[in-house]
Amino acid sequence: MSIQDFSADCKQCFGLCCVALPYAKSADFAFDKDSGIPCRNLQADYRCSIHKNLRNKGFRGCTVYECFGAGQRVSQYTYQGQDWRENQNTAKEMFEVFPIMQQLFEMLRYLHEAVNYEETQSIHADLKEAIDETKQLTDLPPQSILKLDVSMHRATINELLLKTSELVRAKVNAHKSNKNEIKSRQLIGAKLKGVNLKGANLRGALLIAADLRDADLTVTDFIGADLRDANVSGADLRGSIFLTQAQVNAANGDKKTKLPTSLKVPEHWLCQSNT
Repeated sequence: MSIQDFSADCKQCFGLCCVALPYAKSADFAFDKDSGIPCRNLQADYRCSIHKNLRNKGFRGCTVYECFGAGQRVSQYTYQGQDWRENQNTAKEMFEVFPIMQQLFEMLRYLHEAVNYEETQSIHADLKEAIDETKQLTDLPPQSILKLDVSMHRATINELLLKTSELVRAKVNAHKSNKNEIKSRQLIGAKLKGVNLKGANLRGALLIAADLRDADLTVTDFIGADLRDANVSGADLRGSIFLTQAQVNAANGDKKTKLPTSLKVPEHWLCQSNT
C-alpha cells in the first residue's frame, strides 16, 4: 500500500464521522452535536446534503477531517457491511470502534510514508514490523479493538516516526549554516513570510493563522502541526514530512503554492486564486 491508499472512501462508509464524532458550535461547526447522534445534514444514503458547500454553510471543520480510510474499514470489514441504522444493537459499539480505528489507520499512513524513504533504510525492518503489528490490530474483532491500549502503541510508533524525521532531515541540515530550527511550538499568527525553514522540525506546532507566504518548507516535519488558516501562498512544501491532506485543507494557499505530489490543491485555494 502507498500513502495515497489511506484516505476516506465515503461511498464505502456508513457516514461514521457524521455520527460517531461530537462537535461544538464554533467557527468550524454551525451547531452542537453529541457523539452517536447523526448530523442533521446526513442523508439516508449516508452522504452529506451540503458536501459541496460545507465551508459556506459553517462546517469548515468537516472539510479538514480525515479518517485515513478507517471509515470504510469499520463499515465493510469490522462489521461486514452491516450498517448502524439496521443494527441498533451494535450501533453504539461501532461508534466507539471508529475513533480507535482512525488512530490505527493514521499510524499506518505515517509508517507507510516512513518506509518509502531511502534515508530510512537502516530502520526499514523495524518500520515493516510496526506496519505488520498495526495492521494486525485493525483485523481484530470489535470487542478486542475496544480493549486496545492505543496510547502505548502510539508511543512505540512515535519513536520510529521521530527517527524517520531525523534521518530524512539530517542531510538537509548538515549543509545549512543556519538551520532555522523552530524551538517554540506556539506560533499562532507568527510572521514567517519568506523564511527559510527547510529541514525544520514543526512537529505539533500551532501555526494557526501564521504567515508562511513564500516560505521554504521543503523537507519540513509537519506531523501533528495545526495549520488552520495558515497562509502558505507561494510556499514550497515539496518533500515535507508527514504532511496530510487534512492539514493542507485547513490552510490557505494559492496556485503558486508547491505541494508534494501525493497531495492535491484544495478547492477553496482555487476559488481564492480566482478572486
